[in-house]
Amino acid sequence: MTAITPDALLAELHKAADVVSSLAAKLTETDVPAPSALPGWTRGHILAHITGISNAMARQLEYAARGETVELYDGGYEGRTKAIEMGAGHALAQHRADLDAALERALRAFDSLDADAGDADAAGATGWRAPISYRGGAVLDGGLALWRELVIHASDLNTGRGPETWSRPFCEHLFTFLAARVPEEQRLVLQPLGLPPVTIGTGRRSTVISGMLTDVAAWLAGREPSLGSLRASAAADGVDLPELLPWPSGVPAK
Repeated sequence: MTAITPDALLAELHKAADVVSSLAAKLTETDVPAPSALPGWTRGHILAHITGISNAMARQLEYAARGETVELYDGGYEGRTKAIEMGAGHALAQHRADLDAALERALRAFDSLDADAGDADAAGATGWRAPISYRGGAVLDGGLALWRELVIHASDLNTGRGPETWSRPFCEHLFTFLAARVPEEQRLVLQPLGLPPVTIGTGRRSTVISGMLTDVAAWLAGREPSLGSLRASAAADGVDLPELLPWPSGVPAK
């Protein structure tokens, strides 16, 4: 698998933001409090969360441009949760206004990056390599995170656009990022139909996960595979899908 370039990622961010905006534009007032694909969350919760993470990532880049870092969410994860709960019940017009403003802010921050910047040493890194607090990483990590949030939560809105719409580059990115969900004793051989296998995890217990590319990626992401093609096998026998670890934290490991 080839790592996505900053230019390609920027294009994907714009594409994903357009999809989210388009889906929000088609919602009705009664759609907002209806259930999303995430247990316990309405579509209003999803919209509020996308707004929150877009603003949060924009803030990461705005501080990085000044050579500073700041926590991902104002008030930490407690502040994140409160903001989502408070915003979930907003009227549709407010959701759309807040969402459009947050997406515009985030895209403006990424558009302003110099693709050639960042060749200095770590202490003086700029552009896509500038340090941010998210996962103790760099701006590029923030861009990948926002890409994941926009694409996956667009499906979580439960409007008929499911994981079957995820692109091959996005699914392959999830294979790499979500390798952290494989338990220590496990090794998963991901076998998307018609594509080369990908092995994640280093444990001794090997399980083959086969199916359509998007179904494999959806399962890894904790979402319901939409094409029903997923199968697991070990030593040529059918087995249950293995349990996965939690989603990788946005807070740097200590």
